[in-house]
Amino acid sequence: MAPDLAVIGAGSAGFAAAIRAAELGAAVTLIGGGKLGGTCVNVGCIPSKTVIRAVEIMHQSHAASRFSGVLASARIADWSAIAAQKDELVERLRQAKYADVLAQYDAIEYVQGNARLTPNGLAIGDMHLAPHHIVIATGASATRPAIAGLDEIPWLTSTTALELEELPESLLVVGGGAVGCEMAQLFSRAGVKVTLVCRSRLLPHGDDEVSFALAGYLRDEGIEVRCGMTYERFRRDGRGATLEMRSADGPGSVTASRVLIATGRTPNTHGLDLDRAGIAHTATGIRVDEHLRTTRPGTYAAGDVTGRDMFVYMAAYGGKIAAENALRGDAQRYDASAMPEVVFTDPQAASVGLTLEAALASGIDAHAATLALDQVPRALAARDTRGFVKLVAERESGRLLGAHILAPEGGESIQTAVLAIKHKLTVDDLTQMIFPYLTTVEGLKLAALSFSKNVDMLSCCAG
Repeated sequence: MAPDLAVIGAGSAGFAAAIRAAELGAAVTLIGGGKLGGTCVNVGCIPSKTVIRAVEIMHQSHAASRFSGVLASARIADWSAIAAQKDELVERLRQAKYADVLAQYDAIEYVQGNARLTPNGLAIGDMHLAPHHIVIATGASATRPAIAGLDEIPWLTSTTALELEELPESLLVVGGGAVGCEMAQLFSRAGVKVTLVCRSRLLPHGDDEVSFALAGYLRDEGIEVRCGMTYERFRRDGRGATLEMRSADGPGSVTASRVLIATGRTPNTHGLDLDRAGIAHTATGIRVDEHLRTTRPGTYAAGDVTGRDMFVYMAAYGGKIAAENALRGDAQRYDASAMPEVVFTDPQAASVGLTLEAALASGIDAHAATLALDQVPRALAARDTRGFVKLVAERESGRLLGAHILAPEGGESIQTAVLAIKHKLTVDDLTQMIFPYLTTVEGLKLAALSFSKNVDMLSCCAG
């Protein structure tokens, strides 16, 4: 009997689609071509963030001297033990949140294998299926950039870098996006000499003030950050590998014992036979509309394979929408207008909505207010005032358009701004809210107040 829905890919988007379809009473075939759970649990969010936290705790011990009378120190005694503990967590969560969850749904049949689309459905090896609907959720993998000589050197991705059992003496990180920034700081705090290079600036799609400030904080920790570079070629070197580059200042080079490539992700579409199936796609992903429909009737796509919003929570959100639209008609729209983003550096870069530049470019009469963290009592008490809170608002209505936070644990504060943008609140609405004192999120209220007041003239909690 043909399943109501076939889901290709068993990561976050695929699981969300399969579970939602089962909840709607559908018979589902879930097809997994790799490790159960996909990117996030296996090689992405979970392993990277647990190691980031490990080295952050060590770093904070050295920073304890900012409090008078406090001396502390910590060191990595066994890097392989950190890696092993990371692997244990990955295996435990893969079992608990994917394998065990799958076992609870009788309506979902799991098939291991690589799927290929056919004119009448799909094939997994010699097995042929003719489902009523299909959701493609095959994810993405680390991009291999077109840099001459790259094939001549051994290079790491963020996945293989976290599999190292010994730390390298030096590391060149190529790419200034979220992954590049996180990996550069992680290995630097672990004691590796790190150079981070990028073509434009750090976090190039985000707020420029966040970008420049973060670069400064990374440099303060001893990371060499070189932006605006044109990559020319790699060559082997007796000490590892050398990248020859060029900038506005002329030619240059960086030599390191290991190279980590973090220049983005490419959708996993190889082997799906998309062209034969009549599904439009580009190098950046499968083309979908606002309902996540592809150009083939009855076939949807969700998650990283679409090339948009490559976050695990957006993959799950999209998978659920794709399944509902496939089974119930196209009533649900994919909406990323209030999508939060968090880069897990220290300080964290968290954002939602428009930057000032994007708002102005779209024709909105917008303005911004930036509040330095030395105006936030929580940061003063913690003796860590790195960063700021920046709000973007429509000038006439005061409607909040964007929020950009650079702060220690800044990701814990962004959801308040998400709710404000989703529900079309104004900066005045934020000033009227009651915020708990001595929290970082109070910075949102203070930033909102700074549109119309000098916060230096306010007492604690006054507004």
